[in-house]
Amino acid sequence: MRSFTRRTIVGSVLATALSVSPFLRTAKAQTYPQRPVKVIVPYAAGGASDIIARLIAPEFERAMGQPFIVDNRGGGASMVGTQAVATAAPDGQTIGIIDSAFVINPSLFRAKLPYNTKKDFAPISLLATSPLVLVVHPSVAANSLQEFVALAKAQPGKINFASAGLGTAIHLAGEQLRQAAGIDIFHVPYRGGGPAITDLIGGQVQMTFATVAAIGQQARQGLVRALAVTGGGRVAQLPDVPTMAEAGLPAVDATPIFGIVGPAALPPPIIDTLAEVAGKAFKSEALRFRITELGFVSVGSSPSDFAALIDDEVAKWTRIVEKGNIQPG
Repeated sequence: MRSFTRRTIVGSVLATALSVSPFLRTAKAQTYPQRPVKVIVPYAAGGASDIIARLIAPEFERAMGQPFIVDNRGGGASMVGTQAVATAAPDGQTIGIIDSAFVINPSLFRAKLPYNTKKDFAPISLLATSPLVLVVHPSVAANSLQEFVALAKAQPGKINFASAGLGTAIHLAGEQLRQAAGIDIFHVPYRGGGPAITDLIGGQVQMTFATVAAIGQQARQGLVRALAVTGGGRVAQLPDVPTMAEAGLPAVDATPIFGIVGPAALPPPIIDTLAEVAGKAFKSEALRFRITELGFVSVGSSPSDFAALIDDEVAKWTRIVEKGNIQPG
């Protein structure tokens, strides 16, 4: 008969514990979430990020059986709400929506950024993108992007470019255009995209970039002239407007992004669970149709693809900001 010493008993117990620990970890992931999840949006209600959050939250609820509650925390160029995600417990009970400010702020604010974009977050999924439309006032003597570039070169500093504010995605789209085309356009920052569009329609400024949702109707009505769109393809609302690549400036690829991140130490099973649900939702016919109606392009990427995109976007906007010597106000 085999004799059992204290050492063999302890060793047997440890071996058993190690053998079942993967099962326990899997079981824990399968029961996530066990209580309501907070979805932090780093802006006030009503904007694009808020819309995306309120589209994905019900999808998570249906698939995972717990409420996903949208929590709007605006302020500090999105840094207040984003920091709240970075410092949250890594248990999946707090996740956040990010947009292009997430990849622009590292170069714009540098040492003032209260978190490390690459180290303090776990990318989960790129949910959608939002192509931008380059539009001009009808009085501008340009019917194509190439004609606009030629006009700007012939009149350096004379064309006023309106943006939604210093360092915004709209501003940096214009800066990217300025650098790629080698033109001199005068930046006029507004407090939001709405006032910029209002003054463009009124003729106080000559051009801007805007989302399809913000400018599509005005373009179809002839209040502004659309010259090109960013992104990988033409948009359904403006099918006759060429992409930047088709119009001859593929380097102008400023396209706002919208995705989900969590705290850095978020367990991989939770990341994968959230990404799987988000991917299925944003690739479903019903949600894709709704997203397209709102002027977005539905994606629903994997965590690894989203992480790679974040790295690429941070590097790109760092080059643009540094070359343009853009300083926050």
